[in-house]
Amino acid sequence: MVTCGWAPMSNIALVDDDKNILASVSMLLEQEGYHIHTFSDSSAALTALTAAPPDLAILDIKMPRMDGMELLRRLRQKIDIPVIFLTSKDEEIDELMGLNAGADDYIRKPFSQRLLLERVKAVLRRAEGHKDGEVPNAQTEIVRGRLALDPLRHECTWNGAPVRLTVTEFLILQCLAQRPGFVKSRDALMDSAYDDQVYVDDRTIDSHIKRLRKKFKMVDDGFESIETLYGVGYRYREV
Repeated sequence: MVTCGWAPMSNIALVDDDKNILASVSMLLEQEGYHIHTFSDSSAALTALTAAPPDLAILDIKMPRMDGMELLRRLRQKIDIPVIFLTSKDEEIDELMGLNAGADDYIRKPFSQRLLLERVKAVLRRAEGHKDGEVPNAQTEIVRGRLALDPLRHECTWNGAPVRLTVTEFLILQCLAQRPGFVKSRDALMDSAYDDQVYVDDRTIDSHIKRLRKKFKMVDDGFESIETLYGVGYRYREV
């Protein structure tokens, strides 16, 4: 059996009404040594996951009768497990709603299976760190002017107001904030956000930066601390 780089044999629940997604994703994760339990019906998943909580749940948002957000809301009333949302929707408000509902990460369809695998590993790693009271290689809280980052709790605040970030966004921002004023190339940001070699083009990093800026502008319309140096990369300016 092939084991994954972190938490081999973890139990993962996959809930999606698309049987092709269930088959392809479960095959991918099983090859990495995870135990996979698949559900095409949200009600059945709610009963099963409540009775036997997995280490991680991957939920499709757009499902009939009970969508992924409602399923997560009901799960949170009884158990606390890490959750990754899958969705075909593009609107940023859906991402914010998903994160506000308590999701740990958010991946849009169609997605790279390697990208999903990296997000699964990252969320499981963080969840295991919470159980142990620490996160491997995590730093203590980073405070840069109005910005505060707590890697142990995956919490971000700006002027004391919480800012909801995905795992990828948090790691990119953490990389920038570690050394204010120093320029980080897209390659450096990519290395900080992913554990293994996963190819993404420059526009992917640019998209993450764009979403980061929008989320901070929701709590401070004058936010300008993530600066672009065209042709070079990005830097964090402490204010």
